[in-house]
Amino acid sequence: MMTDRTQIDATNDPQRRSWVSSANRTDGDFPIQNLPFAVFRPRRSGTTFRGGVAIGDQIVDLSAMSRAGIFSGDAAVAINAGGEGTLNHLMQLGPTKWRALRRALFDSLSEGSALQPRVAACLVRQVDAEYSVAAKIGDFTDFYSSIYHATAVGRLFRPDCPLLPNYRWLPVGYHGRSSSIEISGQRFNRPVGQRLLPGQSDPTLGPSLRLDYEFELGAFVGEGNPLGSSIPVENAESQIFGLCLLNDWSARDIQAWEYQPLGPFLAKNFATTISPWVVSLQALAPFRVPPTRRADDPHPLPYLMSENNSATGAFDIQLEAFLETSVMRDKGEAPQRLSSTTFRHSYWTIAQLIAHHTINGCNLTAGDLIGTGTQSGPASTEAGSLLELSAGGKQPIPIGHSEHRTFLEDGDEVIFRGFCARAGATRIGFGEVSGRVLPAREF
Repeated sequence: MMTDRTQIDATNDPQRRSWVSSANRTDGDFPIQNLPFAVFRPRRSGTTFRGGVAIGDQIVDLSAMSRAGIFSGDAAVAINAGGEGTLNHLMQLGPTKWRALRRALFDSLSEGSALQPRVAACLVRQVDAEYSVAAKIGDFTDFYSSIYHATAVGRLFRPDCPLLPNYRWLPVGYHGRSSSIEISGQRFNRPVGQRLLPGQSDPTLGPSLRLDYEFELGAFVGEGNPLGSSIPVENAESQIFGLCLLNDWSARDIQAWEYQPLGPFLAKNFATTISPWVVSLQALAPFRVPPTRRADDPHPLPYLMSENNSATGAFDIQLEAFLETSVMRDKGEAPQRLSSTTFRHSYWTIAQLIAHHTINGCNLTAGDLIGTGTQSGPASTEAGSLLELSAGGKQPIPIGHSEHRTFLEDGDEVIFRGFCARAGATRIGFGEVSGRVLPAREF
């Protein structure tokens, strides 16, 4: 029996195997211990989107499962909601019903399950599917939770004061644009805006010349809270339906000119790309770690502290960024890995982001998306953006056999991958998120 949200339960048992043979690969992303959610439909079918759960190289069609009446009780309520065209209703049901559905799916997909024939009839191959954004996202908030990224970027622009005084006291964030969030495979035109070019005294309007990616995780909100209330840090994780990979593209030159005094605007609202699969916190339970802070850092204010958060509030999620140029694509060359890091380096935990977001009574709603901000580590090879990797554009990065990059060029495709792995636990993957830069439109 689960006694708290951080405890490993039967669905994390590394000894359990599935009758879906592809789920038993040791290097796969979607074993039976994972069971992430997405919204999909058979490719080129013209049918409506519906919720699904990954198992190996297959998808459990939740709409088909609902029609078949395989489950009962809370699991049936949850699977009915999961079969809808977005996962907002399922997210709103809360953790009791999420857990019931996860356990029912886990048991029915396990080796020896008497339900195998009925569930097998509800499977769709992932290669035959296309995906949509998992929820109708009402609001998007982007934080700045990596102290290594904040310090590296601050050092480029404020060498005398890389990290502003408030950073170690509160999770810095801003409200973003949700209408331009799209699913992996997004292709977007190079953004246009005002830029103050080197050597010029007045800005000009034109395409961004310093287009960048930002490697983040996204957290989908579950039940939410009423306007005027707040979510205590000790209860905050119960509000998180799951995590996905997120690329919050950034036009650095446009941002440098526009961000003072109110922050990013055109530099960030043109595109955000997220992965199809949303991984539950229960699937990540074996990979919890304590947050790390320096001994001389200030203690967070009480509303940002709890015993559970201090003991197991962080997650050791491995993050990898890759780049494929149009030249590499034409030559059939594999994408080049640019950097890798881990989410355990994040200075602020997901629970702290939620607690801070709502301390003033701000209401979160089911399907809202919380971005962690760019994730970077202490080593130069762990940078989560080209801005850091190229030292602000001063150090070109070798790409492939003959190319270099300081920032993204037209035709470049950025690919993020994420996974968790450790001895004694089953590997849990996030799949990948990719996006490609197209030439700027005529203006």
